[in-house]
Amino acid sequence: MTASDLGLRAPAYRVSRRAMTYWTVRALLGWLIVGLVEAIFVLVWSPHRVLVVTVTVALAAMHLFVMPRWRFHVHRWEATDTAVYTQSGWLNQERRIAPIARIQTVDTQRGPFEQMFGLSNVTVTTASAGGPLKIHALDRATADALVDDLTVRTKLSDGDGT
Repeated sequence: MTASDLGLRAPAYRVSRRAMTYWTVRALLGWLIVGLVEAIFVLVWSPHRVLVVTVTVALAAMHLFVMPRWRFHVHRWEATDTAVYTQSGWLNQERRIAPIARIQTVDTQRGPFEQMFGLSNVTVTTASAGGPLKIHALDRATADALVDDLTVRTKLSDGDGT
């Protein structure tokens, strides 16, 4: 294994396209809570009702339109014979790499929302102080195949996971 095999680079694969809808719906729920709190505030205390509501609606619309598409553009992953690569974020972006020989566990998570959208999250845990690598919003079949593949590759590697 050479340094070029493990170079920090953009991973090859995007997350599921359904991730955009998932991120939009999650953000929409947050904005609905903000809207409810704001509605109470505006009705009771605010003399600038129209301005406050207009600004909130504009920010929400911009967030709901831009954020999911930007995250989909940024979020990537890849598993090669030598390493797992991840790239995530939308404002703060992060690239991570874990050599196969350093992998200790590989897990999947599916919360209620992810299940509604047919998505899964994969967590690759290593002995790194940087914490696990997380790949969010894969379609379920891709996540299951990735976990199976990494489990086999990890078992076949010469490393001891530390």
